[in-house]
Amino acid sequence: MFKHSRTLLQSLEASCEAISTPLSQKNQILNMIKEHQPVKQLTKDQRAYFNRVIRVDQAGELGANYIYAGQYLVLANKFPHLKEVLQHMWDQEIHHHSTFNKLQLKHKVRPSLITPLWTLGAFAMGAGTALISPQAAMACTEAVETVIGGHYNDQLRVLNTHFRNRELVEGEGNYEINEIIETIRQFRNDELEHLETAIEYDSKKAVPYILLTEGIKGICRVAIYVAERI
Repeated sequence: MFKHSRTLLQSLEASCEAISTPLSQKNQILNMIKEHQPVKQLTKDQRAYFNRVIRVDQAGELGANYIYAGQYLVLANKFPHLKEVLQHMWDQEIHHHSTFNKLQLKHKVRPSLITPLWTLGAFAMGAGTALISPQAAMACTEAVETVIGGHYNDQLRVLNTHFRNRELVEGEGNYEINEIIETIRQFRNDELEHLETAIEYDSKKAVPYILLTEGIKGICRVAIYVAERI
């Protein structure tokens, strides 16, 4: 059945390529086809991990959203050269947060029970470090994005190792796994771009640099651990 479905999908993909329609329409057609292909069901343990990924990442992107909100509020008008940079990073985090909100609703995943704490804590972290100095705000960004980049890499290793197989790679199987993998990969790249931006804007000149970055990394690691479970 799966083999026949793969052959049918490949045939339809080739037909779409031959049709003289815009690329966006072709992709829409192929996505509709794939949505109706047989889906390999996740095991109970896989589903639990999948839900945990969405829960913690939604909480993390919520936190990132409010960190940048706090930084922007304090720094944007006082340091005009940072306004566009902060807005760009904040806009990306808003998109990340919105995407995980949609995934959370789509897959009926329970959100973290202490979401209000993430909101208040993240805003306080962003605004607080910005009040110290622009360099301290960038050190905060460097620390947060270092941890989040590593966190996303860990998730990608698990998802690619334990959730994907030959049939999935060839285009059959559980498309929600392919979707979450591509989402995390793209967001991981965005977070690492933010990390590079923070360093470019003098994060390492923050005082006290080591205390700030290591303290914030520790807070982020605890937050990830808690959000995965509560």
